Amino acid sequence: MASIDMKLKDLMKDPAAVEVLEKNFPGFTKNPQLKMGYPMTFRTIARFPQAVQMGLTAEVLAKIDADLKAL
Repeated sequence: MASIDMKLKDLMKDPAAVEVLEKNFPGFTKNPQLKMGYPMTFRTIARFPQAVQMGLTAEVLAKIDADLKAL
């Protein structure tokens, strides 16, 4: 089951997960620094101030997690 506790590199291998990320956090999957986050979980990435500045709030994170778990 997909979730925000998966490493980003694994989420990016699943087209449905990529769609969830892009739907809830537009532009994230096109970010030029994306590959730097591949070894981290999405939950870890969400703790970075840059992610929060881009709009990755606790509410958005919860929605992403729920949508990933529903896949």
